[in-house]
Amino acid sequence: MSNEEMKRAMEAILFAAGESVEITRIAQSLEITPKKAESLLEELKEEFNSQNHGFKLMRYKDNFQFVTHKEFGEQIRTVMDLSRKKPLSGAAMEVLSVIAYNQPVTKAFVEQIRGVDCSGVIGSLTVKGLIEEQGRLELPGRPLLYGTTENFLKCFNISSIDELPPIPKDEKEENDSDNQDNEETSTQNNEDEKVTGTPEEIVDMATKE
Repeated sequence: MSNEEMKRAMEAILFAAGESVEITRIAQSLEITPKKAESLLEELKEEFNSQNHGFKLMRYKDNFQFVTHKEFGEQIRTVMDLSRKKPLSGAAMEVLSVIAYNQPVTKAFVEQIRGVDCSGVIGSLTVKGLIEEQGRLELPGRPLLYGTTENFLKCFNISSIDELPPIPKDEKEENDSDNQDNEETSTQNNEDEKVTGTPEEIVDMATKE
């Protein structure tokens, strides 16, 4: 892969991530050294930011991330406000329930449970104010941790997470079994997180609102 192809791949990775990504993680994905990745990322940063885009590439210590220009804040907020008013999809409800019952959790943990990429759904739930970033997991790459918000409690008419309906015994046993198998082959990123699945009760609660 040429340098230009690698920079295009880096651009795609950063765009899809929707959050800051550590240089070492990008290097691993492209099978190059961190020093080489850092050099190419700096080149990409200079090239991208010299063009007339609505967002720019920023570096935060050993992480890179795409961010929007402040001058478009009002337009972005308008779109975000409209997005908040849209009803949740089935996929969004599944992700929300996984986070609600296991918080705080990483995006990787949610994706392990659901078996699909959840970047877009997590971004949407964040925009709607139902989940928020709650620090980082102290593991390589320091992935973001997500949990529910006060707005989540208000939307579901509960005063605390303890008031969420319990997970059915048969469903919990099935999910515990599935996740035990997943733990044997998963990466260290999930070793310190709780294991469970996606309950149906929270989906029913939301659809009745």
